[in-house]
Amino acid sequence: MLERPESGSIPETPGSYQFLDKNGQVLYVGKAKNLRHRINSYFGKKPHVSPRTNQMLEEAEQVEWIQVSNELESLLLEFNLIKQHRPRFNIDLKDDKSYPYLAISLDQEWPRAAVVRERRRKGSRYFGPYAQAGAIRDTLDLLIRSFPIRTCSDSKLREHQRIEKPCLLFHIEKCCGPCINEITKSEYETVTNDLMRVVGGDTKEIEQRLDLQMFTASKNLEYETAARFRDQLKSVRQVAAKQQIVGKEEEQFDVVVFSGDELQVAVQVFYVRHGKVVGRKGSIMDRVEELNTAELLNEIIASHYRNDLTYGIPRRILVEEMPAEVELLSEWLGSERPGKVQFHVPERGGKKKLLKTVSLNAEEEFLRHRMKRANDHNSRSKALNELQMALNLPNAPLRIECYDMSHLQGTDYVGSMVVLEDGIPNPSAYRRFKIKEVQGNDDYAAMEEVLRRRLKSFLEEENASPEERSTKFAYPPQLLLVDGGRGQLGVAIRVVEELGLKERIPVAALAKRLEEVFLPEKHQPILLPRTSEALYLLQRVRDESHRFAVEYHRKLRSKRMTGSVLDGVQGFGVERRKRLIKELGGVKAIQRASKEDLKNVSWLPDSVADSLYEKIHTPVSRQR
Repeated sequence: MLERPESGSIPETPGSYQFLDKNGQVLYVGKAKNLRHRINSYFGKKPHVSPRTNQMLEEAEQVEWIQVSNELESLLLEFNLIKQHRPRFNIDLKDDKSYPYLAISLDQEWPRAAVVRERRRKGSRYFGPYAQAGAIRDTLDLLIRSFPIRTCSDSKLREHQRIEKPCLLFHIEKCCGPCINEITKSEYETVTNDLMRVVGGDTKEIEQRLDLQMFTASKNLEYETAARFRDQLKSVRQVAAKQQIVGKEEEQFDVVVFSGDELQVAVQVFYVRHGKVVGRKGSIMDRVEELNTAELLNEIIASHYRNDLTYGIPRRILVEEMPAEVELLSEWLGSERPGKVQFHVPERGGKKKLLKTVSLNAEEEFLRHRMKRANDHNSRSKALNELQMALNLPNAPLRIECYDMSHLQGTDYVGSMVVLEDGIPNPSAYRRFKIKEVQGNDDYAAMEEVLRRRLKSFLEEENASPEERSTKFAYPPQLLLVDGGRGQLGVAIRVVEELGLKERIPVAALAKRLEEVFLPEKHQPILLPRTSEALYLLQRVRDESHRFAVEYHRKLRSKRMTGSVLDGVQGFGVERRKRLIKELGGVKAIQRASKEDLKNVSWLPDSVADSLYEKIHTPVSRQR
């Protein structure tokens, strides 16, 4: 059991603190401007502490700290301790897929170029990651014609050195023949460096040099040599053309964006060198603590540049919002490279568009990550079994129904029912409910109406004759889930009890803030492990029900605010409405039109124009 240290024993200085378990293993490493204030914040009553932090505190047996002289030293100490101990409760960026890289083995006598999936080998220079392996292989094939460094394996190199004969690649001019000493080491080094500069986006000097060499050879009537330089120049320009230009030639910056939910986020980093996008990297990160956007971005940036310096640290980093400790990050990153690092939030122009593109990439990667889990059969089976055990259900819930409400200040009240069957969404079984009985803003009453209508329909279809029975509400849920807390759960319990379905239909509620699961007759909510498949399943169905409800609400609101505003005007039928919409350019144009504009329409009677204008400009509440 973790005991609170005596407050006077904790120094009020910057430093790093570590939580350890009973075996002395480091669970979590943090940093603080004031160690006493930060460590004390973990103790006492904390009603909104995140489940992950709560789990860490339950496992911890002691807390230790190390003093330093300033915040930068505390940040560097935190990095070193994380690297040394790899604490499982610290934020960790995990690659969301196995991206291909172009690797150049610089520590070998004759460096080799190869497309690889993982970056492990020391002494190699890596370029990428790239979105597709085919794209970098095509680029490498194009460059090898101009910068023919070897691509063969080490064993093949040794074999041809032994027999003193080159392979086919030498004969088709895709290798400069280091195995038979057709090139000196200094010349080979120049070719290797040129290839790396082109892949890294720095092509201007190489293009100028090749252009001059081509011109000189042509002037000296060495046409074959000039043709070779021409082909090399063409290859370099083709590779440069494939790299998206997003800035000025001298600009070097990274774009860091994330997208996700309360449990995980997808991080996207685009690398821009010499004004061109030369690589990108995607990662998935578990959210450990309750952090706001700025604080989470701070942790993401620190973790990324602590672990990945493939392209080094740029002069500028573009973000959607300033990190929480921007000055400290700038100071640390600036100490790792010559010159200060600036953070910038673009507000217009090409960089704003690039930021939006990277943001869309992050959103798509996050959706793909969740869909991948959803489509994995083993994950679904595990999720259903975990859910059965955690909620003490009689069977694995092969049919889960989740309900949510949506409205705007009590108007256009709607409810949604989404269905998972065997852990997979079944859109054909989704249902929408337009609230009929509830007046004003009352989520509990609206939820009660939806559940009562749905379960009554089930009972009616169950008791109907086979020829009268439909499949609309024929199947009962094996888990009825409502979006909300204990209040919404009480509504669900009341409805199933009134209809005599308490023993047949288990109910639960999922609160969004801390992902707490509320169950009948249990005073404390259940906190499923943040990495459990069961929690992913519940969260997925909850989010889908919310999306479905909001979509229906927006549809009704749009209909009421646009198309329906033209309805109910005497003398203004379908044909006149179509004609006026076409002539004025849409419903919004009609709404903006003055009474005189409407009366100036030659074929529209003045009385109809007056009635239409009055209808459009009468508040909705008065129309009702």
